[in-house]
Amino acid sequence: MYGKKTKKIKDDLDCGITVAMRVFGAKWKPCIIDAVYRGYNRPSEIHRQVPEASARVLDIQLSELLELGVVTRETGEGFPLYSVYQLTELGESIVPIVRQLNKWGDTYKEQVREKLAEAYMDME
Repeated sequence: MYGKKTKKIKDDLDCGITVAMRVFGAKWKPCIIDAVYRGYNRPSEIHRQVPEASARVLDIQLSELLELGVVTRETGEGFPLYSVYQLTELGESIVPIVRQLNKWGDTYKEQVREKLAEAYMDME
């Protein structure tokens, strides 16, 4: 397999679900959007809100959200330098979806935990 080139298949950006998943479908992006919405605007604050994720992964996903226009970044002058993230209009439009995902997760978390526990036991 090494040395063999693979052709990347382009996403079907005519499909709304595909577009949505490209924008906020990565593992931590909804958590980042929620944190910024709740006023945690500096990278260190966002990292504290999502302790399960590595700082590097969060930084990559923040950069992707910035590139997609979901957030803006303002860099302060002085010492030490700092960055502050804010949701754009596009980012604000995602908040109700993230809130609904959270509500669904809170409602069904016990069922999912049980099924995951069963699946892990079957693997042993």
